[in-house]
Amino acid sequence: MRAEANKRSDYRHFHAITTRWMDNDAYGHVNNVVYYSWFDTVVNQFLIANEVLDLERSPVIGLVIETQCNYFASVTFPERVTAGLRVAKLGNSSVRYEVGIFRNDEESASAQGHFVHVYVDRATRRPSAIPELMRALLQTITVG
Repeated sequence: MRAEANKRSDYRHFHAITTRWMDNDAYGHVNNVVYYSWFDTVVNQFLIANEVLDLERSPVIGLVIETQCNYFASVTFPERVTAGLRVAKLGNSSVRYEVGIFRNDEESASAQGHFVHVYVDRATRRPSAIPELMRALLQTITVG
């Protein structure tokens, strides 16, 4: 069963992303691997901008254990892209982020997907509870 494209209103946080010439592949559209970098960008931008993640010092870090993406419409350079972000599931040490990629001013996602972070202790790499400040922030974009 094919997924249906989400709408902008399905997401709680947005981040503008600039496409680059090098994002296009030989077929004239943004290569699929670039979408995953956009997913990573919107999540980490949200966490860093809200001061719940310090890349060098945070005692816990998120490791990606699962990713998935559905594509609905091509994106090409030099189109504008906005990434929408929401949290679908917030566990003790894991979170499922869902991301929609919106081309220009379109209301329907050109692509959407998810990735799951398991938060681990930076030193031991063992699962660790999501810190309370981060959990509180993630709850602000949690849906359903």
